[in-house]
Amino acid sequence: MHMVAPQYWTAEMVRALPDDGLRYETVYGELLVSPAPRPWHQLVLWRLVMALGAYLERERVGQLFFAPADISWSTDTLVQPDCFVVDLEQARTLEWEQMQRLLVAVEVLSPSSLTADRFNKRVLYQRQQIGTYWVIDADVGTVETWTPDATFPLFASERLDWYPDGASVPFSMTLAELFRPM
Repeated sequence: MHMVAPQYWTAEMVRALPDDGLRYETVYGELLVSPAPRPWHQLVLWRLVMALGAYLERERVGQLFFAPADISWSTDTLVQPDCFVVDLEQARTLEWEQMQRLLVAVEVLSPSSLTADRFNKRVLYQRQQIGTYWVIDADVGTVETWTPDATFPLFASERLDWYPDGASVPFSMTLAELFRPM
């Protein structure tokens, strides 16, 4: 019996895929495909982006971006975090390939992205020394916080907090506000 060898995906191969409404990423050569997010995902993400964006306008410690993006650290990785904060110096280049130092990466879980966001991307972000990785489960109303050396996440119970180097005050958002009904 002959078995077909699995496809090993590079960032360049992913970039060449059609723009068909799906999100294509590769983590260590594994292709990750996600459909368009659900409206609840987008609403929760929008609330976080608005709050984090306002914070970063006051505290100029990084620049906020969101998917679609083109973050790659090697030939076999290309990811598009839902939103992320980049070191200000690298963000000023306005070139994805120059944006290597992410201060925060955020993924809002979707049914199709649970494994990729919680495992594949988490391991990648930890290896890349991303200081804070938030995994937001909007359906359950929880936020996992991962740091580079963490074996297990910290679960936010009431607030989402981040105190970046160089900031005079921390970013803080209540989970009640993040997950409030429409």
